[in-house]
Amino acid sequence: MILNREFYSRPTTQVAIGLLGKMLVRRIDDIVMSGVIVETEAYGYADDAASHAYRRRTARNEAMFGDVGRSYVYFTYGMHYCFNVVARDRDAAAGAVLVRSIIPDTGIDHMVRHRGRDTHLADGPAKLTQAMKITKEQYGVDLTIYGPLYITDAPPPGDIQYGPRVGVRDDRLWNYSVTYNDHKRGDTGSP
Repeated sequence: MILNREFYSRPTTQVAIGLLGKMLVRRIDDIVMSGVIVETEAYGYADDAASHAYRRRTARNEAMFGDVGRSYVYFTYGMHYCFNVVARDRDAAAGAVLVRSIIPDTGIDHMVRHRGRDTHLADGPAKLTQAMKITKEQYGVDLTIYGPLYITDAPPPGDIQYGPRVGVRDDRLWNYSVTYNDHKRGDTGSP
């Protein structure tokens, strides 16, 4: 079952935690690739200097101010895409969750071709988007309906680790991750 818009209409930190263990699905024509979300980070609005929405609304961050449950894809360092899910409670003007890592589940052979390697396929935000061919073309995609990109429900994971966001200097523990000890889903460079 695809996660509905209500799922994303909560505080961004709750959505970031709630996405752990869910299945990210990417469809390209007849090709289906998917993976279990194992690491996320929350990004807020005016109270979060690390957020793209911190200073003001721009063409780049427009999705963060739009409907929850849509994708926010941005290009960084002139070479990588990062995939985010727009999420926030009704009182916040903007917010998003960066999906940092997945354990690939289906379509692994396609991910290997996209990455040009068979290990560490999606254990980082740029690796994930490269493996699943997520680009600016998927900016603003409605994740609450079957389409080129969506997230399905799955049982919640076990123990969640909380830590600081990668590359962010503040004391918020807004990086969330889980470790799966069974690699039934294939050796895919899980974190």
